[in-house]
Amino acid sequence: MITSLSNPGIVAVRKLLQAKERKTTRAFLAEGLRVVGQAFDSRADIQQVIYCPDLLVSEFGQNLVDRARALGIDTLEVSQPVFNSIARKDTPQGIAAVIGQRWCELKAAAPAAGEIWVGLQAVQNPGNLGTILRTCDAVGAKGLILLDDCTDPYDAAAVKASMGSIFTIRLFKARLAEFQEWALSHPDVSIVGTSDKGAEDYASVRYAAPAVLLLGSEREGLPREYIALCRHIVRIPMEGACDSLNLSVAAGIILYEIYNQNRARRTE
Repeated sequence: MITSLSNPGIVAVRKLLQAKERKTTRAFLAEGLRVVGQAFDSRADIQQVIYCPDLLVSEFGQNLVDRARALGIDTLEVSQPVFNSIARKDTPQGIAAVIGQRWCELKAAAPAAGEIWVGLQAVQNPGNLGTILRTCDAVGAKGLILLDDCTDPYDAAAVKASMGSIFTIRLFKARLAEFQEWALSHPDVSIVGTSDKGAEDYASVRYAAPAVLLLGSEREGLPREYIALCRHIVRIPMEGACDSLNLSVAAGIILYEIYNQNRARRTE
């Protein structure tokens, strides 16, 4: 059992909480029973499992450790103080994993018939990003395009908020020029933008599929260069004193409208 906070292996794991280290190693730290379990179920590139026997009291969690050993994955048994030094959950469950990042190439992919993807432009809050990933999974969206300088989806807060959906949604990165070229090469894909000044109520639009729902940053919204690529610009009506919604809430409202329309079409 590793009991030293300065153990080189633990220091390396702890460094993955820093964006620079994640970028260099192309790995990240996932924590908790549900997230690590989903990593196994999704056949993620699990490189190491770290566990604390004093905290890992569930049979499910112990089975995950056994599963890792059976697959030849490196396992580290650590003391509770050591595990707490890498944990970010309020009540650590005693299991975490170092996992390789998985990115897809945008130019080689596009939404298939009937699919919905989401594009996020310069979104800064990792919790929002992770929550949107979770909603994407819930409605069956298949891809998330991170445009320009988005926050890292492998940030611990994003991974936590995704509740395992970080492993089920394909992730892409692109800048404006690449996305413009991609959009022009896929004219069958309906791009739907969001804006508080949008001409159409989100609930009045009949959404075509395949489609990409585009949302801009929390502070600035969607830039005009992206708006120019959109078939529809939709808004969510509001009646209270507040003039905006949380980005992940807005994404959820529109995604469920698209989802419900798709469900209705399937039953027609």
